[in-house]
Amino acid sequence: MRDLVFPGGTAVLTGAASGIGAALAHGLARRGADLVLLDRDADGLTSVAAAISAAHPDLRVETHVVDLADAEATERVAAEIHRAHPRIRLLINNAGVALGGRFDQVTVEEFLWVVEINFRAVVRLTHALLPALKAEPGAHLVNVSSLFGIIAPAGQAAYAASKFAVRGFTEALRHELVDDGVGVTSVHPGGIRTRIAASARVGSGVDVAEYETGLRQFEKLLTIDPAKAAEVILRGAKRRRGRVLIGWSAKLPDLLARVAPAGYGRVLALGMRPSRPAAAVAGAPAPRAETPGEEAAREPGRTA
Repeated sequence: MRDLVFPGGTAVLTGAASGIGAALAHGLARRGADLVLLDRDADGLTSVAAAISAAHPDLRVETHVVDLADAEATERVAAEIHRAHPRIRLLINNAGVALGGRFDQVTVEEFLWVVEINFRAVVRLTHALLPALKAEPGAHLVNVSSLFGIIAPAGQAAYAASKFAVRGFTEALRHELVDDGVGVTSVHPGGIRTRIAASARVGSGVDVAEYETGLRQFEKLLTIDPAKAAEVILRGAKRRRGRVLIGWSAKLPDLLARVAPAGYGRVLALGMRPSRPAAAVAGAPAPRAETPGEEAAREPGRTA
């Protein structure tokens, strides 16, 4: 496929109020794309939209405040966007949430809350807006998975399940949409410097003191600027990359998973000691999780 052309097209972006989402919004505006921005944080979304409008007064910037945990609200907003924009050049499903704790430390409701936002909302929005993507020549779809859509460490059953699901869904769509001329990219970020750890929900059965210790350790691993991550994503989309890994904290574990798909957990465990509670990805430092945890691709707690 030819490179994605941003100017003159409409880009729909979830999780746009902060973190990588806000950086993506600004990056798209610099590239000349009209924007449809979604987030549950009304104040943050308004601030991002206002800054973009001030810097790029020629662009159209539309906002929708919605909690992607609400299936009906998500479907309603998606229908509104489709009616207003029958042709969409780019859809980026970036929003996501995190949950700290082993599977036996979280409730089923907490587990499914993560799945609802991180995976099912992606499916709903993509399904609703796919006709608009197909109607736009040279359209593209970007789904942000995670480093933990490649490896699944202890303490992140819910998050890893949702992100592996996003990865599988995205890879299938990549093959299905070839004949429709729609490009598809799966994104797997490493340690991005956002508030993902601090904003994660803590499982009901997690010891708070131990969690906070792991949180402080985990935040030291977040070294990549969100603006840099956003540029990597947008360059990958422009070039129609099927898969984008951000940072060595994603690339090395990806290699490890390829070399030792069933045994990488033992290697990851060498990086931690019992006295140092491991930090789990997506902001949720899970007590005694056996991984150095170098995730944090998108702003936690943002359900768009």
